[in-house]
Amino acid sequence: MNVQRDMPKGISNIAVRMALPDDVSSIVSVLHQSFAEYEPLYTAAGFAATTAGNVQMQERMSEGPVWVALQDETIVGTVSAVSKGDALYIRGMAIIPTARGQGIGELLLEEIESFARRQSYQRLVLSTTPFLSRAIRLYERAGFRRSSEGPHDLFGTTLFSMAKILRPRVQQQ
Repeated sequence: MNVQRDMPKGISNIAVRMALPDDVSSIVSVLHQSFAEYEPLYTAAGFAATTAGNVQMQERMSEGPVWVALQDETIVGTVSAVSKGDALYIRGMAIIPTARGQGIGELLLEEIESFARRQSYQRLVLSTTPFLSRAIRLYERAGFRRSSEGPHDLFGTTLFSMAKILRPRVQQQ
């Protein structure tokens, strides 16, 4: 399904949709641009896993949903997810540096949460590195809290996990 939603904060030039096979190279580029400034803080293998290549991204697209955020028809952000039992595991969230601060991360997280609720997941979970402080603040604002769940390591790069319980929405009568 190719769902497109406009940015809720009145920014009409940003939309989110499901990724298409033709988007793979653009998604890989977004991942590299987004994490390049942090490369020295990762191990080489940890950085390679974070910045998936074309083959890895094609595999992710076969494992679960991948979304892209577009600004004026250009992909500027992405996120993917994979099922882990009762939880939807969020991975590969990235926004290019020039597009940060416009609410794109919030919009991507809203899309994931909406998807998770429609699919009856009970939780959203993710892993992040302690040095991605801007992303951590975004996750905390979205209702994620640190969790003791793993993984705690990505090829030698320290990780910690965060989770958000998806409480059933109260239906109005």
